[in-house]
Amino acid sequence: MTAETAAAACRRLVETRQSEKRLPSVSAVVFRGPETLWYGAAGLADIAANATPTADTQYRLGSITKTFTAVLVMQLRDAGALDLDDRIGVHLPEARHGDPTIRRLLAHLSGLQREPVGEVWESLVAPTRADLLANLAEAELVLPPNRRWHYSNLAYAVLGELVARLTGGTWEEALQARVLDPLGLARTTLAPVAPFAQGYFVHPYADRAAEEAVFVLNGVAPAAELWASAADLATWGAFLLDPAPAVLDPATVEEMTHLHAMADQDAWTLAWGLGLMLFKRPDRVLVGHTGGMPGHIAAVAVSRKDGVGAAAFSNNSSGFASGAFAGDLVDTWLEHDPVAVAPWVPGEAVPAAYEGVLGRWWTEGAEVVLTWREGRLNAALSDAAPTQPPAVFEPAGEDAFRGVSGREQGELLRIVRDGSGTVVKLYWATYPMTRDPLVFGAS
Repeated sequence: MTAETAAAACRRLVETRQSEKRLPSVSAVVFRGPETLWYGAAGLADIAANATPTADTQYRLGSITKTFTAVLVMQLRDAGALDLDDRIGVHLPEARHGDPTIRRLLAHLSGLQREPVGEVWESLVAPTRADLLANLAEAELVLPPNRRWHYSNLAYAVLGELVARLTGGTWEEALQARVLDPLGLARTTLAPVAPFAQGYFVHPYADRAAEEAVFVLNGVAPAAELWASAADLATWGAFLLDPAPAVLDPATVEEMTHLHAMADQDAWTLAWGLGLMLFKRPDRVLVGHTGGMPGHIAAVAVSRKDGVGAAAFSNNSSGFASGAFAGDLVDTWLEHDPVAVAPWVPGEAVPAAYEGVLGRWWTEGAEVVLTWREGRLNAALSDAAPTQPPAVFEPAGEDAFRGVSGREQGELLRIVRDGSGTVVKLYWATYPMTRDPLVFGAS
């Protein structure tokens, strides 16, 4: 299994999808961190010009734009300008429905109607920013906040206005200065810049493709306006894998990947974090987003566990399940060119004070194993599933540790010693832990 076989398999996927689904073109890239592993395309970005796509050809991102808006919101949270549990009405007093929180808007739990007021998808005339704000009084709360997942472009238009208010400019200005410029995303733009793919509607019963007009979203731009090349979307995917701290704290991006809402209640294959979609694959969970606009469908999906991601585009209005396809590219690459297994090497010595903490402990009939790994204390149930990560601790004072990830994150682990200094008991999240299995409550 090699990168060459992985590239050949991905190329076959692209060519097959373009042909079988009758797509004008498919453009795709696989990346490991900032390194492009493979780029490939099939078909035509512009039929009339007989132009084939390249990694520099722009396609419309559609709702992938929401991930950029979410990053702007999280930047403001980290700067102390807002709290995710603020009611949106605190910052936008004119919002008729001011009770949904910023967190719920990000996770599509606000209950706000899906689209801005009016039949914008028939007229293809989106409200200006002023009209959007003026029409908020007419928008419906179609579900009680936090009742269930309900996708809303309007929610992200409102979040864009939140960004504008708190930065003192426009959403577009904040995006350029706070995200696009710092990450060098020169081929990510609000309007198409040549070379770009012409959008099409392929007739379902005939081999003809009609050109789609570019629908300018105006005040709804924070939900779906952006265009980007494959190279730029790979850079954005690399940011989701390994965030640039100057743009957003890596811990904040990790927070954005935590599940907030399950979109697929039956199979549990699609969920939402904070502005990010979570795709459940057979062997991994991918994070990213899909997007669709007239004539364009796109997706970016990354496996943070494996450090590999993919982005994919098509210039057709339907027939391209972009999220699943990006996931297929990631899975295919890792099947043929898996992540190298890092060799074990001896690490730093265990502090003498904590040698007596390591080993097996018992609590409530469960056996817990404490280890010292890569300079930190870890704890795991002896029968934990291989996919369940251990709890990891950081020092929190003398003979105390705080869980920073894994089981019981945030809880305290306390060490109890006898008069000679020997460790005789632990308390984890207040549960006593002893060296021998005891009846619960007998310790």
